[in-house]
Amino acid sequence: MTDLEIARGASKLDIKAVAEKLGIPSENLLCYGNDKAKINNFCGKKEGKLVLVTATSPTPAGEGKTTVSIGLSDALAKIGKQVVAVLRQPSMGPVFGMKGGATGGGYSQVVPMDEINLHFTGDFHAITAVNNLLCAAIDNHIEKGNQLGIDKVTFKRCLDVNDRSLRHLSLKTREEEFTITAASEIMTLFCLATSLDDLREKLGNIVVGYNKDGNFIYARDLNIVGSLMVLLKDAFLPNLVQTLENTPVLIHGGPFANIAHGCNSVVATKLGLSVSDYVVTEAGFGADLGAEKFFDIKCRKANIKPDCVVLVTTLNSLYYNGEGSLSFDNLQAHIDNLLLYTNHLVVCINQFDGDRQEDILKVEEYCSKQNIPCALSSAYRDGGAGAISLAEEVIKITDEESQFHLLYDESLSIMEKVDQVAKKIYHAKEVVYSEKAQETLQLLMRQDVSNLPICVAKTQYSLSDDAKKLGAPTDFTVTVRDLILYNGAGFITVLLGNIMTMPGLPSRPNYEKIDLDRDGNIVGLF
Repeated sequence: MTDLEIARGASKLDIKAVAEKLGIPSENLLCYGNDKAKINNFCGKKEGKLVLVTATSPTPAGEGKTTVSIGLSDALAKIGKQVVAVLRQPSMGPVFGMKGGATGGGYSQVVPMDEINLHFTGDFHAITAVNNLLCAAIDNHIEKGNQLGIDKVTFKRCLDVNDRSLRHLSLKTREEEFTITAASEIMTLFCLATSLDDLREKLGNIVVGYNKDGNFIYARDLNIVGSLMVLLKDAFLPNLVQTLENTPVLIHGGPFANIAHGCNSVVATKLGLSVSDYVVTEAGFGADLGAEKFFDIKCRKANIKPDCVVLVTTLNSLYYNGEGSLSFDNLQAHIDNLLLYTNHLVVCINQFDGDRQEDILKVEEYCSKQNIPCALSSAYRDGGAGAISLAEEVIKITDEESQFHLLYDESLSIMEKVDQVAKKIYHAKEVVYSEKAQETLQLLMRQDVSNLPICVAKTQYSLSDDAKKLGAPTDFTVTVRDLILYNGAGFITVLLGNIMTMPGLPSRPNYEKIDLDRDGNIVGLF
């Protein structure tokens, strides 16, 4: 059966019963039918343990972080632990493009998978509307006299679809380029805000452009923040759904990890920690992207730390990064990177039918020699029962006190922070800056924002900024093409290589397979 067929046959609990598992009263729910709800004005009294799921460098087949995250959550529930998974919402760009959805797969899924992968509760649409209302206000202000003296506009329009033709276009007064909603500054600050008051402040702090003297013009200068808050009021409430096995799941926010910071919202994570003993969350793409940003941006700003990190790999990944041979180079690079942050690490082999037992034994032996726990997960095929051994390893390691360290101090210069990430995480030899990047860097230094953390945007397929460099490349140069100040979100995006903030569509997009049947049911959605 397809993932959609499996999901459609799920025996779902009423969403109020799912909320009861977390001690959330029905009066704190804004229900969207019987299987989705937003949680309003509720905070529990627990102090749960936080488990981050990340992965080795992605392959075209995918490593299954979301499937493992869901399976681990179901497994913890099966052995009597109170648990909630806290995940990102998929972007419709990849859903209709190449990557597909992000609600797990097989018998390790979140439901209703079709709605979550599409419009869900409308959060992405609200974020897109807020972003583009602000853009309209900027251009209207310029049209009506430009009293603020906006000389250069830096804030971009966005859309939640892949459309390469929007990478460059001409407006009446200037050139413009779109970004995808999942990489927009509104999405990033939405996911990093800790309260409505904090959200208001972050929206006001967005730098929309510069005047002729190079001074910032802020969103708050346009007197628009109140309207932006109105549009985000309901979207800011975390969404509650469930797995196929009725384990509670919070899904909220969805920034990309190869462009943005790749983590679900802070408010959903903190809500989860307050209502359960274990929170299982994930960070997008490989550990060099999602996990690094989870640590150095989200943990730093939210004052949280992981109690355990699960590093997912597959035999396919080990062969792919070994260019046809079973190689541990890429796995080792990610292990080394994660040990810079934490001593609580578990390697998970996401098992597929056809995996050879002798290869699995080689991976287990490799990890054992380094005293790193290793567990199998067959959650795709077996649901929570297939991740019991992983759950037991996670429980064992989280019973001990964890050590956690950030990679760099905020007081370092922007270039020093880029050096730290490029050389310690990517294993680069040097960093070079384009002429445009050098100009932007000088402008940012004059405006005294050097103390912000950095969010590196690069290819997900390699530890380097070159997608063709597989495995664990060293002795290479990374090129900073430009820098973008996300002052509202509170970080500086660093663009490496040829990374694009608006993805394109492949030759055979997923949208060619998706349709409605005669009964009004969605078909072809994975």
